[in-house]
Amino acid sequence: MGTPLKDLFTPGLVAQMANDIALHYPKFEREKFIAAACHNLDRLELKQRSNQVCDALSLCLPNSFSDAEAIMTASLAPALDGGINDITDEKQGASGPGIRGWAIMPMADYVARHGQHHVEISMACLYEMTQRFTAEFAIRPFLINHCDQVMDILQGWVSDPNVHVRRLVSEGTRPRLPWGMRLPGFVRDPSPVVPLLTALRDDRAEYVRRSVANNLNDISKDHPDLVASIAQDWLQDDIATRKRIIQHACRSLIKQGHSPTLAALGFGPVNVTASELSVENSVVSLGGFVDFSVQITSQEPSARDLVIDYVIHHRKANGTQSPKVFKWKKLRLKKGEALVLSRRHPVRAITTRQYYAGIHGIEIMINGRPVAQGAFDLHI
Repeated sequence: MGTPLKDLFTPGLVAQMANDIALHYPKFEREKFIAAACHNLDRLELKQRSNQVCDALSLCLPNSFSDAEAIMTASLAPALDGGINDITDEKQGASGPGIRGWAIMPMADYVARHGQHHVEISMACLYEMTQRFTAEFAIRPFLINHCDQVMDILQGWVSDPNVHVRRLVSEGTRPRLPWGMRLPGFVRDPSPVVPLLTALRDDRAEYVRRSVANNLNDISKDHPDLVASIAQDWLQDDIATRKRIIQHACRSLIKQGHSPTLAALGFGPVNVTASELSVENSVVSLGGFVDFSVQITSQEPSARDLVIDYVIHHRKANGTQSPKVFKWKKLRLKKGEALVLSRRHPVRAITTRQYYAGIHGIEIMINGRPVAQGAFDLHI
């Protein structure tokens, strides 16, 4: 089992930060900073530890933001241009003197906290910091408060030679970044982000392309049809890396059986007939199984690729039903071919679902479209 992330913020890390800052700011009150940053450190979680170190920086750096920024920038280790493992190496100083890795988190937060009236200076500082860790969280208040100005800067960074800077463009603009501040403007209207993602879609680094995909997956939660349209557009060129981006970007929509997305991926409407859904045990006890089967027959003039899912419409407390899509099969059905599909679905207690007694629906979906329905009665 790996080291808990919170334990990467240690008194030793704080002391090394103090030493590196003091080299460039002789008036830095090293012992005061260490005492404030390490107060009850072992009782705090990751973000709490980072916030406390940020508070200590606020206490000990100059009041002038431009002076404080210059000191922090001068204290940084040499820039890195590798993948995520390079910037999260827990050995502070592994690349020589200066600050890098997790110690950057509270410093970037300092910029977000104190630099809102100094956007150009702040963005230049985050540009340097993201090359030693990441500024994907710290950039978000600037995108909320100074969106147009920051987006203009990010447009210039899409072709930056440093991989971490290019990734900041896509990761920092994610509307729903996990652990990060939500960007409500981009949740409502992600169109300003799309040109940045388009510019990065064929980036030479998978580290960046993966971030592009994650950004699109965020967008898909609120604008599924937009992401389906982007998928269709990007897939017009037969580029293997772009296909992988789209597969990853559309993973939520694929799981949901979103028809426009499936069509963009080559699983469009198909002429298939289905028998009545056979539910072998129409009464099911919690902890048991429901068994069902269906026969499908192709009416297409040639072989077609199918994505077959099934939906369980779970009964809710108020008697209505809530659908949950389950992935089933991908297959190619030949002209005139008939195929019997059978499935055993477990109905057991899990922490993420509350079951209620009564009628539950079953629906078979082919390429995002329903072809057969049935039901079972759950007894609890």
